[in-house]
Amino acid sequence: MTTAESTRIVIVGGGTIGAGAARELRKRLPAGEAELTVIDRRSYLTYQPFLAEAAAGSVEPRHVVVPLREILPGCRVLTAEVTGIDRDARSVTMRAGDHVEEIGYDVLIVGAGSVSRTLPIPGLAEHGIGFKTLEEAIYLRNHALSRLDRATTTMDPQTRRRLLTFVFVGGGYAGVEAMAELEDMVRQALPSYEIDPGELRWVLVEAMDRIMPEVSPRLANYTVDVLRGRGFEVRLGTQLKSAQDCHVVLSDGAEFDAGTLVWTAGVKANPMLAHTDLPLDERGRVKTSATLEVPGSPGVFAAGDCAAVPDLTKKDPSATCPPSAQHASRQAKRVARNVIASLHGRPLRPYRHVNAGSVASIGLHKGVAEVYRVKVRGFPAWAMHRLYHLALMPTAHRKARIAADWLLSLPFRRQVVATGEQQNPRREFVAASRS
Repeated sequence: MTTAESTRIVIVGGGTIGAGAARELRKRLPAGEAELTVIDRRSYLTYQPFLAEAAAGSVEPRHVVVPLREILPGCRVLTAEVTGIDRDARSVTMRAGDHVEEIGYDVLIVGAGSVSRTLPIPGLAEHGIGFKTLEEAIYLRNHALSRLDRATTTMDPQTRRRLLTFVFVGGGYAGVEAMAELEDMVRQALPSYEIDPGELRWVLVEAMDRIMPEVSPRLANYTVDVLRGRGFEVRLGTQLKSAQDCHVVLSDGAEFDAGTLVWTAGVKANPMLAHTDLPLDERGRVKTSATLEVPGSPGVFAAGDCAAVPDLTKKDPSATCPPSAQHASRQAKRVARNVIASLHGRPLRPYRHVNAGSVASIGLHKGVAEVYRVKVRGFPAWAMHRLYHLALMPTAHRKARIAADWLLSLPFRRQVVATGEQQNPRREFVAASRS
């Protein structure tokens, strides 16, 4: 129950920062001291580390998302798109459909997250598939399986080669995990199709001279060896130059047709920030101090992928924290505690986090991990990846559902069916109504 004197705390974004900060504030603030409002165009939090498994059918897609209203009791959750922030008026403008509304704040936390960072490459917008949202993961799953359906029915060898060629651009965690999990799914589905495993072509394109910069070069090289051992083409130091008409042109001179092009080459701050009066850096991120405050903006804080948070663990004073789930989950708690400190007149503490390590899956029963400089690979690393992210998954019943999905996959094969109409469910009805 709030009162007229309650502090209005508005949180822009319902992702790791927004949901995490709201939960921490609700837990630590006395009842009635603040009115918490969370604004996001989606009504749920997506746990992104499980997107690859959701795309590959290892877990049910609905189990990797959590309704915000479920995990934020006592908070006001508004399903709307933020279109502007006015620091002078201390207000946030949002749009839900055709309806535009303004809401005032006393304290503002900006956790608007990020979107895929794309480049002006011919054909990318028309044929590329992103991999940041649950909707994109489901689409990719249906798309990949539909390529098998079409390849089985075509008599043209050139069309068949194109349909069975899968290209992933970006060798970070997202790209490697998505490609490895999807290849597992497709390979498991092949006995149901008239397709030889040797007909499949998987290509990973990375502009840097190594993949997965989050781990040591030794583990990155091991990952490349594992991928190549599974038949993947790993092209390092290579860029995508064109993808017009599904014809892939790479900077190393290679050219070929591809039926699937997945873009996981980095992220950029939410472009919505350009329509606010917040101070931004050259990469479009909100400038913050080490305490996550926005300079010259009393009562305004920012964190996560959309914020340029100083990295105090680096000697370079211009270094900022990378956009990772590990930083976001910890910044969410720090920004909430600093908001409480500011309300109670206590000193704010700077955000400082030394990376404890990284874990990644590179397909079923295969993984790499580096925890406190201890390097692990193979099945133990894969198990660590699952256990670590299962522990971080919000709510006990979501953890239980994901664990149940994994257990059921032991005696039973994963479901391999493309529900293509899911992308346009009204198409058949519209066609029938016009006939």
